[in-house]
Amino acid sequence: MKGLKITNRWVVVVGAILIQLALGAIYAWSVFTRILTDANGIYQFSAQEAAWVFSAGLATFAVVMVLAGKWQAKSGPTIVAFTGGLVLGLGYILGGLFGSSFWAQFFFIGIIGGAGIGLAYVVPIAVGVKWFPDKKGLITGLAVAGFGFGATIWVKLADSWFGGLLNTTEVFGLPNVQSVFFIYGIIFAAFVLLGSMVMVNPPEGYKPKGWTPPAPSANKAEGHQNFEPKAMLRTPQFYALWTVFIFSALSGLMVIYCIKLFGIDALKYHGIADAGLIAGTAMAWYAIFNGLGRILWGMASDRIGRKQAIIAMTFFQGIIMLMLYHVFISFAMSTGFIIAACVIGFNFGGNFALFPAATADFFGNKNVGSNYGWMFTAYGVAGILGPQLAGVFKDSAGNAASPVVWMTPFIIAGVACVIGGVIMILTKPPKAEAEKVQQSQTNAKLSPSV
Repeated sequence: MKGLKITNRWVVVVGAILIQLALGAIYAWSVFTRILTDANGIYQFSAQEAAWVFSAGLATFAVVMVLAGKWQAKSGPTIVAFTGGLVLGLGYILGGLFGSSFWAQFFFIGIIGGAGIGLAYVVPIAVGVKWFPDKKGLITGLAVAGFGFGATIWVKLADSWFGGLLNTTEVFGLPNVQSVFFIYGIIFAAFVLLGSMVMVNPPEGYKPKGWTPPAPSANKAEGHQNFEPKAMLRTPQFYALWTVFIFSALSGLMVIYCIKLFGIDALKYHGIADAGLIAGTAMAWYAIFNGLGRILWGMASDRIGRKQAIIAMTFFQGIIMLMLYHVFISFAMSTGFIIAACVIGFNFGGNFALFPAATADFFGNKNVGSNYGWMFTAYGVAGILGPQLAGVFKDSAGNAASPVVWMTPFIIAGVACVIGGVIMILTKPPKAEAEKVQQSQTNAKLSPSV
């Protein structure tokens, strides 16, 4: 399947944002958790069960990205994104029609929906980096910004805009959550299918007009070494970046899952009457700043370097996570909670501009679609650890009135971010390692056979 002929590279960015608006559906999960975990409601999921649907989507998303990266390298980006849109839409439509139980939602929303996101997600990044080798940080930020902004749209549309679809909508006699799944499935498929039509690689050897690739330096990798995935997986730098990505993403994914549950618990404990409304507002602002973080951290990294940006982002996130309860909740209460949500969302969003760009810097532009698929498995690991960390502690507390139980997972996530920053300080570009591999291969060719 071929896309449209591209004459202006910024058209690719528009298509990328349209795709990512739909894929941001997974970050809207928290808007459904209050209803799903209502002990007197129709679903009555435990906090862990609600977390498992979310975790399944994140993990499947990450695993399928590896396959999508290989597929788009062979068959082109258009067909991969197009298929992703169909699978994502189908998952949510089936989740609407048949998602009355935990296992049905786990399979349709988590596995099928997550697979659709994984297929489509890698395409705008891989295509964008090839069209914009001169602005990798900015373009990866823009390409994935829609993911964060999309979450805001789907959260507010379900929760409050036009009365909130969860409050006003009934499709085919289905309950509110399932009705929204069905509607969203149709919208998501339409958005991704439209965006996929402009997901087209540039001509071989393409360079933007007036741009000259920077000369390699001893301290920076700028895409001059094009590692194949197998070669990349043999470098220690891959595992260092992969670990930092896990530690950095864990905190943001934990907050996405629990922001409404934690917010209601903490704010009610401090006597805030409109705890549910404030928590929903914080969730929407989290998503907005998630999108902004992708753009602004990407722009910053083009100026100060990817490594320095990742170090700054992880330390900043760690400090905020450690301060959340005693500073932002205890003293500033509702305003502080919203501010903390914005900052955490902003830093979390930075991961999705910095790590694909760092993957391209360290391991080359040519194979970034396949290579970033492997790097993104870190997100899948974090997608299991983060939400489950919060779910386990929430369930262990039962119906306890005090929100103090939430502090242990926030401390664990904060410390993980700080450790990630330390690892990044110690990580050097793979130039020396690449030279060793190349020299080894040269020696092997020159060695006489025995």
